[in-house]
This record gives sequence, structure tokens and C-alpha cells, in this order.
Amino acid sequence: MKAYLDLVNYVLENGVRKENRTGTDTLMVFGYHYKISLEDGYPLLTTKKVYFESVIRELLWYLSGQTHIRNLRQHTRIWDAWTSAEKKWEVGKMYGYQWVKWDQYRKNPETETIEHSHINQIQNMVDLIKNDPDSRRMVVSAWNPAVLDEIALPSCHLLFMFNVTDGKLNCHLTQRSGDIALGIPFNVACYATLTQMMAQEAGLKVGTFSHYINDAHIYADHINQLEEQMTREPMPLPSLEIARKPFWDLTFDDFTLKNYKYHPAIKFQVAV
Repeated sequence: MKAYLDLVNYVLENGVRKENRTGTDTLMVFGYHYKISLEDGYPLLTTKKVYFESVIRELLWYLSGQTHIRNLRQHTRIWDAWTSAEKKWEVGKMYGYQWVKWDQYRKNPETETIEHSHINQIQNMVDLIKNDPDSRRMVVSAWNPAVLDEIALPSCHLLFMFNVTDGKLNCHLTQRSGDIALGIPFNVACYATLTQMMAQEAGLKVGTFSHYINDAHIYADHINQLEEQMTREPMPLPSLEIARKPFWDLTFDDFTLKNYKYHPAIKFQVAV
């Protein structure tokens, strides 16, 4: 995927070295944006193996709204570093909870009591895409200031928006912080999958994925591996097939990756 390799190259050549909370310095640039066409194929990196199963498992975990990884970690351990058995594998009201169970409190004028309910932002988006495709309010936020001190990690990919143009569903992702070696390949594949799921539900085609990263960074101990990855020739993109089922009925077995050819995996250390 040329857009990803361009991002890596840009940060390697122009990045400013900075300290951060993890204790591992980064090369970072402020405000990087790119677009890719989802019509050209499923944007899973080919210059290294990306574990498709983990991408789908993580996305379905988000959509479940769970505040723990007890079920997720039966299939992938990608979130283990941010919690523990002592914490009962809890991570708090992070991404998925905010997506589908955003807390809403309203005062009942008749009883004068405060009533608690939830907002399913994802279902709201499905309804808007189907019933009001010209809307400019197709926004989902995972950034809830009220819970930042209670969760394992404040949302990195914090806000996304949809747009329907010429029968195609486009998605824009705003990311406050992006780990280019480890996180960004997963983020791109995740939102490409979600866009395809929603497009299929609404009877649309997929269009463009737009991605803005506010702090786009490469950890110092990832530089050598990324330089190696840059020497590899990209292969044709794979395709993703999703079973023709209602959006909320989709399970892991309903996602099929086809014709994925890739270079060997590259090991990167996770900075926590």
C-alpha cells in the first residue's frame, strides 16, 4: 500500500525526535493526512504480514461494547499489555463502549429524577446512511473526557465520520496519536472493514478512506525494522468478502480474506 510506505518514509526523513510517557523516544511529525481508494482492494499491508484474524476480532470486540478483554484474549493478546489478570482484564469504558453504549443522563420533568440510558452511535450511523445519505452529521466519537482517568488507554483513533457520494460510502478517521509500525496498519484495516460492513448494510459501494494523524510517530526501536520493510516490494492488495447478513448478526466466520500475499512478519516491541 503506497500511502502507508509514503507515510513511513516521510516520518523517517522529517520526524522530530521527542520524549513521551512510554520512556521510548519517537520520531514524530505533526498533522499527516492521506487518502486511499477502497475500490482498489482491501488495504491490508503486504510488505509485512498483518494478522487479519486479530483485526476482525478487535473490531467485533469494539462493536460488542465490552469493557474487558476476557473474551477477546481467547483469540488475540493484542490488548494484554494494557491490563492484567489482577484487574480481571478490565480496560474500562473505552472505544467500543463509547461507540455503542455512550452514557446519557436526562432529567425526567415529571418525576424530577435523573434517568440513565445509552446511545448506540453505530446504529445511529447505519440509520443515517440508509435514510439520510446526504447528512453531514454522520459522526462517531470515542473521546469522552469524563472517563479518561478511568480507562486503560485514552482513545487514539478518537473520531470517525461517514459521507455518501455517488452511491459510495466514504470514511474519514481522525487519530490523535498513531504508532506507525504497529497501530496504523491495524487501524486502516479495521475502519476499511467497518466501512464495508456499513456499505453492504445500506446497499452502497465502498469509496474513499481518509486518514488524519495528529501525532504520527515511529518509536526509536522500530526504525531499523521499518527501514527493512521499506526495501520490500508491495504485492497486489487482497479482497474482503462479508456474508450477506444483517449488520449486527455478523460474526467472525462471516469475514473471508481472499488472495492475501505478503512478505514475512516483522517483530516490533510494544511501547506501553
